[in-house]
Amino acid sequence: MIARIWSGKSPLYLLLLPLSWLYGLVSGAIRLSYHLGLRTAWRAPVPVVVVGNLTAGGNGKTPVVIWLVEQLQQRGVRVGVVSRGYGGKAASYPLLLNAQTTPSEAGDEPVLIFQRTGAPVAVAPKRSDAVKALIQATAPQIIITDDGLQHYALARDKEIVVVDGVRRFGNGWWLPAGPMRERAGRLRSVDAVIVNGGEPQVGEIAMRLEPGLAVNLLSGERRPVTDFTNVVAMAGIGHPPRFFATLEQCGITPMETVALADHQAITELDMLNISDSEQTVLMTEKDAVKCRAFAEGHTNWWYLPVDAQLASPLAETLLKELLGLVR
Repeated sequence: MIARIWSGKSPLYLLLLPLSWLYGLVSGAIRLSYHLGLRTAWRAPVPVVVVGNLTAGGNGKTPVVIWLVEQLQQRGVRVGVVSRGYGGKAASYPLLLNAQTTPSEAGDEPVLIFQRTGAPVAVAPKRSDAVKALIQATAPQIIITDDGLQHYALARDKEIVVVDGVRRFGNGWWLPAGPMRERAGRLRSVDAVIVNGGEPQVGEIAMRLEPGLAVNLLSGERRPVTDFTNVVAMAGIGHPPRFFATLEQCGITPMETVALADHQAITELDMLNISDSEQTVLMTEKDAVKCRAFAEGHTNWWYLPVDAQLASPLAETLLKELLGLVR
């Protein structure tokens, strides 16, 4: 129902417009207060790059963060990552991730970024606290924030917005009548717009998510997804249909698809209710970080990693600008 309302296919959004106007008024007032100097943003002693979005729901932001971190690492830059840690609850903050940190403590996306890149990652409700902890512990040359475009309390040197190229901005209204955290005009003030799928507009950087080999949660074995039959597909991301469409593009038609809420906690009992031992479960890598702790004995659980591919002169220009910040 929400998808129909936000896409403009249902007139029910009209009932929610008063709440949207209130949301827009409050969010606009907060941004204006920083612009006018009524509130002061904390500025880090190293460059800060925000990767965020204008809409609620999955746009492919985390793969972009991973891509940026890996590209900078390949160029010899020490990169740190900070996040709000949504979905996790640590005993204390800021929390510096290590190999034993669980998604229940730090959130699934920070754990995924840490495991994929090996970069130091810190989470805290107040992002400046996470930045300070990273600087003290690891002395990064640049910091990437996973989300936080609307967190104006942290000053930033670059703003990158990730847009779902298929859904774009739906009906264009603020939450809850539409998907917008800020209106589309905000794009005029950011430094780069990366479009995940669809057709990018002039000046936007085209991105696609490239699936790799499926990975077994228990053994780490890698196999082509086309090897599997009797598949149950599971996705607990912002927009599960994207994952299911990816499987179909790979030649897999799941027997069943299970869409979970973004950041939803998963237990071993949940997994056993989703499938039996004769079925192959294919999940996202984001779900895999939550299931790995109880994967023992379940040889039929696999995940499909995806990598952001940004092959354009605009992407190279963006990287040069980030390297310029480091210098």
